[in-house]
Amino acid sequence: MAKQKKQPRPKAETPKGFRDYFGAEVSERKHMLDQIAGVYHRYGFDALESSAVETVEALGKFLPDVDRPNEGVFAWQEADDEKWLALRYDLTAPLARVYAQHRNDLPTPYRRFAMGPVWRNEKPGPGRFRQFYQCDADTVGTASMAADAEICAMLADTLETVGIPRGDYLIRVNNRKVLNGVLEVMGLDEGAQRDAVLRTIDKFDKVGEAGVRELLGKGRLDASGAYIDGVGLEDAQAEPVLAFLTSKGADAGETLANLSAAVGDSKIGAEGVDELKQIADLLAAQGYGPDRIEIDPSVVRGLGYYTGPVFEAELTFEILDEKGRPRQFGSVAGGGRYDDLVKRFTGQAVPATGVSIGVDRLLAALRAKGRMGGQAKGPVVVTVMDRTRMADYQAMVAELRDAGIRAEVYLGNPKNFGNQLKYADKRRSPVAVIAGSDEFEAGKIQIKDLVLGAKIAESATLEEWKERPSQFECARGDLVAKVREIIEASDG
Repeated sequence: MAKQKKQPRPKAETPKGFRDYFGAEVSERKHMLDQIAGVYHRYGFDALESSAVETVEALGKFLPDVDRPNEGVFAWQEADDEKWLALRYDLTAPLARVYAQHRNDLPTPYRRFAMGPVWRNEKPGPGRFRQFYQCDADTVGTASMAADAEICAMLADTLETVGIPRGDYLIRVNNRKVLNGVLEVMGLDEGAQRDAVLRTIDKFDKVGEAGVRELLGKGRLDASGAYIDGVGLEDAQAEPVLAFLTSKGADAGETLANLSAAVGDSKIGAEGVDELKQIADLLAAQGYGPDRIEIDPSVVRGLGYYTGPVFEAELTFEILDEKGRPRQFGSVAGGGRYDDLVKRFTGQAVPATGVSIGVDRLLAALRAKGRMGGQAKGPVVVTVMDRTRMADYQAMVAELRDAGIRAEVYLGNPKNFGNQLKYADKRRSPVAVIAGSDEFEAGKIQIKDLVLGAKIAESATLEEWKERPSQFECARGDLVAKVREIIEASDG
């Protein structure tokens, strides 16, 4: 009988574009999401949890110029019918489906926030993963600019609540209707040339005014030396777009006047300028000045998707890139008005506006600012000196937990006491509790301050060590009080 070939062991590796998150990272993210949820809740938004899986039909066309149903998303076809299912690509498309499905039972306007992972079947790169967290808040069912102004104010409050102070961020607001007005005065109807102009505008933050001018005209050489064909507009025809992109003035009034000039006699353009004025006035009335939120026509990302106001939160402080060069941190949140999304399901336009925060980018920003605590503190470890006293050790842990202190008994092999302390260090424990048969008989315990111990090992003087020794004896009844004392001292 032929010998069966041995199955190779599976390789323990993370799939490409995905990563694992361990204790401290998970705790930091949860803490930040709780803070954000607190702000959203305070503004009167309700939580919504929808399925991670949607029908591809409900998700709609998630990537431009893509016809295959599973391109850009992780999708599969059900065996028993022809329906394609996919992991959600964002949190907005599921909201449109939920609202269309349950609109008779939901209040109008419907204000909801949602948090959770989304999945994109795209090429991964440095810092770009196929699974990441989003944190959205949306108002569905009102066309009032007060809803858009509120989202901007809430975004400012959120950034400040999680630890980005005023001066370190700016929320910039633009409007798709103003751009539509510009395209109208240029004489560009729906079609390939108009789409090419929109794609060119989207490159403004990368290539600047001169680059856009070249791309709207004959074309330009890119950084690699390759020639990129332009849209082919004459200078005079391209001028309104450049006037639109560079219309930011010294204050909102000047910017709005410049935008009015750029849209000429276009009705839709004038409507967009008026909407921006309403937003600016509403925010000013609430005390949100241009140091926090400003009208800025150079915000162009997402203008192809949104139907009205569009906003982007940018962090303005500098960080060092992977080559050690200073650069601005950049965008951590974006949103806007998308009045056509629910219409796909109902046939009727339903106004909606919202914002999405990139959770992982915001966490990275907080780490760059030193606003995260680094590695989370571990549990108090009760060491085991006498295996026969396990019930006593468990009683100590129960007391600590009942007092709200994170604690555990060492459950590995207790033979080598040094290994127990190494374990406590690896867990980043603040305290180790030590008690053998002698201590139990005397009603005493030893408490080892591991945070202070690490400091002493690094730099403390003999006097400091004597003043506050890293290990001391106390009465068994003082366990909770003494442990809490050490934890509070190390937090301070």
